[in-house]
Amino acid sequence: MANERARTLRKNMTDPERKLWRELSGRAAGGLRFRRQHPIGPYIVDFICLDRRLVVEVDGEMHALTEQEQHDASRTKWLGSEGYRVIRFWSNEVKDNITSVVQTIMHEAGVL
Repeated sequence: MANERARTLRKNMTDPERKLWRELSGRAAGGLRFRRQHPIGPYIVDFICLDRRLVVEVDGEMHALTEQEQHDASRTKWLGSEGYRVIRFWSNEVKDNITSVVQTIMHEAGVL
C-alpha cells in the first residue's frame, strides 16, 4: 500500500519537488544518492539519502496550519527516533533559491 502511494506521489510531484529532484537525482549533489517519495515506516518522505540517513522535506503553505505543524512535528520526532535527520524547506525557498537549498542539503549531509 505504501509503495503504491509512493509511486503515485512520484508521478504527481509539485513543481518545487520536481525542481529539487533535478538537482538531487543522478548523484548530482556531491555524489550523494537520493530517493524520492520513499516509504519509511508509516510515512512517505519527499527525499532521502539513505547512506547519510538524511530526510529532506519540501513544505507548501498547508504545512503552516497548526494541525499540519503538529503532524509534521510528530513525524519528525518519529523519524529522529529511527535515526534520521530531517531538514525542511518551504516551497518558495526551493523555487527562489535552489542553489542555497542544495548547498544546505550538502552541508547537512557532510559533503561541504
